[in-house]
Amino acid sequence: MSRHSVFSLGRRALVGTVLALSVLVGGVGVIGAIAPSSHAEEPFTLFMSESDEERIGREEHPKVLEEFGGTYEDPALSKYVVSLGELLKNTTPHGKRRYTFTVLDSDVVNAFALPGGYVYVSRGLLALANDEAELAGVLGHEIGHVVARHTAERYSNATITGIGALILGAVTKSDLVGNLAQLGAAAYVQGFSRDQEFEADQLGIRYMTQAGFDPKAMASFLSSLGAEDKLTAKIAGREGVEPETSLFSSHPRTADRVAAAAQSAAAKAGGSIARDRDIYLKKIDGMIYGDSPKQGFVRGREFLHPELRLAFEAPPGFMLRNSSAALIGRSKNGKSILRFDGGRLARGGSLSSYIVNEWAPNLGLGRPEDFTVSGMEAATANARVNTDDGPREIRLVAIRYDRNQIYRFMFVGAPDIPANLDEAFRDTVYSFRKLSNDEARQLKPHRIKVVSVKKGDTVDSLAKRMAVSDFKLDTFLTLNGLAPGARLKPGSLVKLVVAGR
Repeated sequence: MSRHSVFSLGRRALVGTVLALSVLVGGVGVIGAIAPSSHAEEPFTLFMSESDEERIGREEHPKVLEEFGGTYEDPALSKYVVSLGELLKNTTPHGKRRYTFTVLDSDVVNAFALPGGYVYVSRGLLALANDEAELAGVLGHEIGHVVARHTAERYSNATITGIGALILGAVTKSDLVGNLAQLGAAAYVQGFSRDQEFEADQLGIRYMTQAGFDPKAMASFLSSLGAEDKLTAKIAGREGVEPETSLFSSHPRTADRVAAAAQSAAAKAGGSIARDRDIYLKKIDGMIYGDSPKQGFVRGREFLHPELRLAFEAPPGFMLRNSSAALIGRSKNGKSILRFDGGRLARGGSLSSYIVNEWAPNLGLGRPEDFTVSGMEAATANARVNTDDGPREIRLVAIRYDRNQIYRFMFVGAPDIPANLDEAFRDTVYSFRKLSNDEARQLKPHRIKVVSVKKGDTVDSLAKRMAVSDFKLDTFLTLNGLAPGARLKPGSLVKLVVAGR
């Protein structure tokens, strides 16, 4: 959660129910994409000219920054990513066209492009990559979407879908929540077809090979993505289920096709093709890992925000995910959801009136109750609503932090929610507190630390140094692209996650 948007979360809503409820009190945006075609058939880009692409990219860029955590403030790292992107862009048929490469301050592994040549990679993705060639493969892939006009086609199709939804709603007076949600920020990472992904892979392989990089790096990064997905699901207690934040959800890839294409390109390239692992690792040494101070820190069940000066503890067993709109928590069985975000209250306004009349006027809430939390004024109300997954109990809580700033909890659960979980929700609300200046100053982000393997070091001994609460070995292996039982070579470089100082 960030200061500039009250909170900073991820790329798409965790659960349809929470997304639908959020739309009742939120806004709706539009999407984007780009550039000249290499298709045998002309893509459907009814609304898109080259000047349109440039205008749309320019207009949507600030919205993307707000939605996805803003720009990661590290000039040296940004300059490095821009220089690599420019190198790859100059190998395309449109090398003179202006591109904008941005590192997003998000721990979610993500990469995508907008119209006008706006290409984004998250610092979460930079942490997962293990050499310069792997990053070149990611950037080349996104440039490939631009050159093939996949992003322009995606934008035009989404526009048609939005128009159709609005016309249908006007005629039938149907509930537009689901349709309108598709026109929100999630549409920035809306999925491509597998054929489009493979075409972008082929183009990316061509560009990175022409720039002197090993095309097999694209396949090795796909392997790391798969390992990262499995680890995310394992941490969430949902092994075998693809995480909602998976990059594969928006970029469906066929690893064997990519590997075959990369192998063929490498054979044709001949000569030396670079991976540049040490150069890359030294560039990301010291980069923030996980949440940043402007987003707040998830530490186990606890959420602490040093800039907003607040903290609370989620119910036992809840997995927390931070992003640009809210903090989302979910029980392991997925049946109970917590959403935490912020809002503004008119001077002298009533919290009870705010909940019923401003926050959720369409929920049919019961009569609100007033109470206090850590000396702060608070109010709560509840309702039962019908969703696609059946009836759900909803409880809303608003807490007045100061004269105009409020913070809000939304709890969603099945009607037969156990009494102990209902009590845990209550404990979460009562755990909400203000942080002192000293407490806030002591909160530091975790960072990537690149170290040289010493004689006697093993994956197990190095994993014990990881500043993560659980799954230390799994995280170390995934972060370094290593298989279980891998042997380390003295003098080689590896990534650790260390506590900030």
